[in-house]
Amino acid sequence: MKTSEFILPDELGFYGEFGGAYIPELLRPAVEELNTSFRNYCFTEAFRTDYLDLLKNYVGRPTPLYFARNYSEKYGAKIYFKREDLCHTGAHKINNTIGQILLAKHMGKTEIIAETGAGQHGVATATVCALMGLNCIVYMGEKDMERQAPNVQRMLMLGAEVRPATCGSKTLKDATNEAIRHWINFPDSYYLIGSVVGPHPYPEMVAYFQSIISEEIRNQLQETGAASPQKVIACVGGGSNAAGAFYHFYSDREVELIAVEAAGEGIHSGKSAATSVLGSPGVLHGSLTLLMQDSFGQVTEPHSISAGLDYPGIGPLHAHSIATGRTRSFSITDAEALEAALECSRLEGIIPALESAHALAVLKKLSFKPEEIIVVNLSGRGDKDINTYQNAFQNL
Repeated sequence: MKTSEFILPDELGFYGEFGGAYIPELLRPAVEELNTSFRNYCFTEAFRTDYLDLLKNYVGRPTPLYFARNYSEKYGAKIYFKREDLCHTGAHKINNTIGQILLAKHMGKTEIIAETGAGQHGVATATVCALMGLNCIVYMGEKDMERQAPNVQRMLMLGAEVRPATCGSKTLKDATNEAIRHWINFPDSYYLIGSVVGPHPYPEMVAYFQSIISEEIRNQLQETGAASPQKVIACVGGGSNAAGAFYHFYSDREVELIAVEAAGEGIHSGKSAATSVLGSPGVLHGSLTLLMQDSFGQVTEPHSISAGLDYPGIGPLHAHSIATGRTRSFSITDAEALEAALECSRLEGIIPALESAHALAVLKKLSFKPEEIIVVNLSGRGDKDINTYQNAFQNL
């Protein structure tokens, strides 16, 4: 898996000014053990053989790079969807959990803990724990448990214990807080983080496991005779699907990378998750990154109709990439995302996850040339959001 300046942090885990490992001393041995095990095992031929075998025969990779003909005609460019929604469990999250569960087994861990927002990472974690016969505890915000009820049922059916986070906004931030508290109390457990957030080496590690996405995009485009896309578009909460979609293109300056955040009810409405606009440097969940905070350094509660983007920060890799201008960021409102979800359903017969709908919505804000190749990472399917869609589109 190829690397570049944007996906290789320094030895302390910093991407420019962002990253690091800001953790309690009680967790220092666990994080050092993780870092050593990751470097000694996950770059070996033995790991890669097992990882790629599971991605092919269990996850269903490679996922298609679908030429969206109707979108292409409407927007005047060659638009492709990278169909991560067709992965086993319905989203890109399984790419990372497969990699991390192999690492956890290698380390001899038997209890796996995780956080989840939209529930896709929780489902993916519960799935690989069932596969490997490991105990699984998933923390999920009480609010997210209500709006993503189908995924809660999936986790329970897979044998996971789902514990509600009842503090704060009762969403992803709070679920992460609870998972970290658990890890502090039980440092021998394995914390399977779902995004490119958290203390080093998690951001580097999750990006590495998700890089299969851009590896496939590059190879699939070459099969069509195209060298590279002109633009790659992905939604960003913490940013794991974007890190995977961008990974092999960071070093190619001819490829524009576009990260799409959730503006909620409006960037300056007080109900937003547009971190790249509203955020400033601060420490969140173990790393120095961009986060939404008040003048006293207290984290501002985020808002998005999408549970997976309802997060007050972004991963340090994305913070660095946006701050240096390598990645361009856009913010999409709840209403714009809903409109884009309906458009995708009606134009292509694909019901996208609300997270992916944010990425699709940005197409209306861009201008294209007919020969341009645009790849939108369709990070998940919309089954989990059907209740939200039903409430939003009552008059259909």
